[in-house]
Amino acid sequence: MRTVFLALMPAALFGIYNFGLNALLLILISIAVCMATEAGYEKIVHKKLTIQDGSAAVTGLLLALNLPPNAPWWIAVIGGVFAILVVKQLFGGLGQNIMNPALAARCFLLISFTGRMTDFTVPSGGWGNIADTVSGATPLAALKAGESVKWVDLFFGNVQGTIGETSALAILIGAAILLINRIIDFRIPLTYIGTFAVFVLLFGGHGFDVEYLLCHLFGGGLMLGAWFMATDYVTTPITKAGQLVYGVCLGIFTGLFRIFGGSAEGVSYAIIFCNLLIPLIERYTMPRAFGKGGKKA
Repeated sequence: MRTVFLALMPAALFGIYNFGLNALLLILISIAVCMATEAGYEKIVHKKLTIQDGSAAVTGLLLALNLPPNAPWWIAVIGGVFAILVVKQLFGGLGQNIMNPALAARCFLLISFTGRMTDFTVPSGGWGNIADTVSGATPLAALKAGESVKWVDLFFGNVQGTIGETSALAILIGAAILLINRIIDFRIPLTYIGTFAVFVLLFGGHGFDVEYLLCHLFGGGLMLGAWFMATDYVTTPITKAGQLVYGVCLGIFTGLFRIFGGSAEGVSYAIIFCNLLIPLIERYTMPRAFGKGGKKA
């Protein structure tokens, strides 16, 4: 968990640089609320305290990176409590939750406070590195509306979006940290991204348009979701074949939500939905023993 937290730092620091002090405040509040909720619940039910394992802090950071930079502080509080109390602890704690807590909280916030969670308007004068952009439209929303978007801006991060999703470069630096330390492998992220890329080429309506494809790959939460949330140990299949099936499902559902859905984004809902498919995926991909066992005593 400490390595994952470290790997998220490039995206978090760039988000603070890009959006200013409110982004920092949301990150600190989200982490603090998640850790306090976990400690408070475990103390009330007389369970062993587990905040030292770092999982609550990682959940808090991931949740904050999925919030709009201008979200009010209480959004982080509600999201943090929901992620830890409802999604994690009430299902039995770390290792027992059936969905990624941070993404489940984001989906809950999107449904409950849609206006707040989809407002990316930058105040006149800008924040941090965003200067001269006051529109509330994200690059993916602009792309869906038929407007021109530059993939280079999405790669380096001079765009609007949630705190941690704007710079694909910063996310990939973090992904490299996870890969070097063997915290994750390439199987799920590359299957996910590759399947989504094929889906966009086939059904995106732009043919083999590399610029359009790169905008989809580097825009929104795809990179953050593929490398940091789709690879969560608790909510991914344990079999190698299951992980490939899981990645394909993620790519297809993300493509369906983005291309044919009403929203420009679809990563959060795709991952949450596929989390629920894991028991079914493992049922059909679990290796079976050969032969028959001995006689029962």
